[in-house]
Parts: sequence; C-alpha cells; structure tokens
Amino acid sequence: LKINLVAKLFVQSIPTSINLILNNGASACSTDARQYPVFRGRPSGNESQHRLDFQLMTKIHDTLFIKLTWRSGQADRETCAMKGKHRDECHNFIKVLVPRNDDLVFICGTNGFNPMCRYYRLDNLEFDGEEISGLARCPFDAKQTNVALFADGKLYSATVADFLASDAVIYRSMGDGSALRTIKYDSKWLKEPHFLHAVDYGDFVYFFYREIAAEHNNLGKAVYSRVARICKNDMGGSQRVLEKHWTSFVKARLNCSVPGESFFYFDVLQAITDIININGVPSVVGVFTTQLNSIPGSAVCSFSMADIEKAFHGRFKEQKTADSVWTPFPEEKLPKPRPGCCAGHGSAESYKTSIEFPDETLQFIKSHPLMDASVPSIGDEPWFTKTRVRYRLTALTVDNTAGPQKNYTVVFIGSEAGIVLKVLAKTSPLSLNDSILLEEIDVFNQAKYVLIQ
Repeated sequence: LKINLVAKLFVQSIPTSINLILNNGASACSTDARQYPVFRGRPSGNESQHRLDFQLMTKIHDTLFIKLTWRSGQADRETCAMKGKHRDECHNFIKVLVPRNDDLVFICGTNGFNPMCRYYRLDNLEFDGEEISGLARCPFDAKQTNVALFADGKLYSATVADFLASDAVIYRSMGDGSALRTIKYDSKWLKEPHFLHAVDYGDFVYFFYREIAAEHNNLGKAVYSRVARICKNDMGGSQRVLEKHWTSFVKARLNCSVPGESFFYFDVLQAITDIININGVPSVVGVFTTQLNSIPGSAVCSFSMADIEKAFHGRFKEQKTADSVWTPFPEEKLPKPRPGCCAGHGSAESYKTSIEFPDETLQFIKSHPLMDASVPSIGDEPWFTKTRVRYRLTALTVDNTAGPQKNYTVVFIGSEAGIVLKVLAKTSPLSLNDSILLEEIDVFNQAKYVLIQ
C-alpha cells in the first residue's frame, strides 16, 4: 500500500530508463524480491543526471511494474533537436504502460517527439515483435497528458496526435475493425483536454478529463471536469456522416460543489479512481481543485455510475449560433434512434451496426455531444474539502474496506506540497458524522526517511 500510495501520488516522468519490478507485499530483503533488478537512486559518474522520478506503473496480478529499459535512438534524438526542442526533451519518456493480456504488456514512449510503441512479454520482460507507431496512442511531449487501456482486445487511447499538440483525440485502434476517433479541431467535442483516466465498464468505455468549457466561452475561459462515454461496439458512421469517427461520443460535466445559497464549485479534476463499490454502489472518487485564478481550495467528491448514466439519458445541450447561449435541446425533437446510443440496444435495437444509423441521428450527435445536465456528486456534497492552505490536493487512492469489519472508507489524498492527508470518509448522506481528518503525513520530509542501499 505504501509503495502504491507514494508512487501514485507524486510520480511524474522518467526521462531515461530504469528497470524496476516490485513484488506487491514483499519486503525489501525477501528472497522473492532479490531475483529482480533494483533501482538504487541517481546514476553516478558520467551517466545522465536527469531527474529520475516515476510516473508510470501498473499492477498485473501480484506484481507492480515500473518502467522498462528503452532508450531513444541517436537519429531520433538528433531529429528532435533539429525541430527546435531542447536536448532534455529529446529522450524517450514512457507514457503508456498497459497490459494487453496475461502474456503481454503494451508500452509507448515519446521517443524524442516521434512516439513509438512496443509489446513486452510479462514472463521475461523481453521485447516482443516489432515497434509500432505511437501516433494517437502516445503524446509527443512528456508534459502532455494521456490515458490508455485495452477493452475487448482493442486499444482505447486519449492524447494529442500531432507535433504541435493541436489535435486532441480519443482514439481506438488495434484488434478487429477499423480505427475510430473524435472529430479533428472541433471545440464542441474536445477543447484543450487534460486526460486523466479511462475505465471499461459494461457496454462502454468511459474517459475522465478536464477541458476548457465551450459552453462557458461568453463568460471568459473556464475549466470544467468531464466524463465522456463511448460504445464498445461503435463501428463509426456512414460514408456520408461520421465515417471513421465515433457515433456514440457523449460527454457530461462532473459537478463537485458545496451546496448553499451560492454554490462553491471545485471545477478542476486532478485525479480519479477506478470504479469501486461505495456502500454497494459502483462509483468513482475524484479529487478536484478550484480554478487557477480563484481562491485555492480542494475537495474529494464521489459519483455513482448510475448517476453518470442518468446524465447521458437526459437532454442534450445546444448552441444555435456562435454568439448565442447554450440551452437544453427539446427531448421531443430528438431524431430516432436516440443519438449517442449503441447499435443493438435501446432505441437502436433494430440496428446491427452504427454504420446503418440514419443521417439525421449522425448529424445530430456530430454537433451535439454535450449533455445538458451535470453529474451530481453522491449526497450532493463533497466527502472532504480543504481550504485556507496554499497547496492544492492533486491525487488520491481509496481503501473502501478499511477497519476490523471492512465497512469503512479511508481516503489518502496527496498534495502538490508533498503532504498526504488520511481521511475517514463520510460516504452516506444519512450519516450524522462528517468526514474526519485522521492524519497529515509529510511524505517528503527527508529527516524521516533513509535510502536503503
């Protein structure tokens, strides 16, 4: 848990290469752990002195994988420098690390602004097969955000697909069927998104991110948190409309706010969990902060998957002209089958594939991906808020089976200042008690920790 917590909360990027595997639950001196390579800190002598702080890791079964050795080639580094990038940016920053199946892990790196991907075998960590283009699967720049996961044998990725980072994309590739993506340069679909997480759940893949709110543009630039949904059986539109593009892409705002006469919003999603059970309800838990130009503040909010789905079954939001305000679209005027639904389900039950959808349905979803209603947090209030401090909370992990009876939820929340808060969460609106701050841990206090060589 401690390894998971520290790595999840405070890791960034790996500019060179580290070969490290940690067995979950094994002590540092155990016989099982000794058979694996060990990272012993910064390199010495004439080796690279770049920051070696971890960003990517993934747990597969009982093993925690953190980075594999894969350096950029000399030609890629030289080309990167010729394009005007600083030499410190022209390394292979690993940005994708996801299991494909029980035998392979899929890894992508920026590779000196020429992203590439590889498969590695899990049994021996050997490179398997040939290198694959990382375009639309991995960002060009280590500072750009991205998410990726395999669902039903296909890779779903969200990143930027060009050198200038102007083409934000949610993309599906590999496996059976043609590749699909979001529309290029359409601010109604994606507007400067910062991708944070993706999950496979039921018939859909969900993406969690924050972006510039297109519906807020008449009031100045603001960041909103989003959840987007895509049907896993989406095959794209017809040759006339949305060919090779998503026909099921819909998105909704995540509302993390303190209720009252005037709502106080925590609009900026920083991190979010996988789907976990909260009081028996499939839910996600996220940490949010205020807008950058606002009073510093942070909050932890939870959202049920049922409430997310309810938002996607509600009314759509539309802007009739470029200068008009956004308003709900009348439900009775929606084309049939309902835009954003999956072929073979619901109102589209008679359609074998999305390619058969009527042009009217496809045209509507092309111009109306945003839902009118936002997703409310469970109980319509945050689990926990932190204000009147200079730092913001930026990461979290949740233990939803804490306590002797495994009936408590404890949240560990990381901050940009290196402080971890341990909170006993109030997960039920009916509870008479508020969430309780149990402990405030200064994780990076060097006086408390000694590096074991």
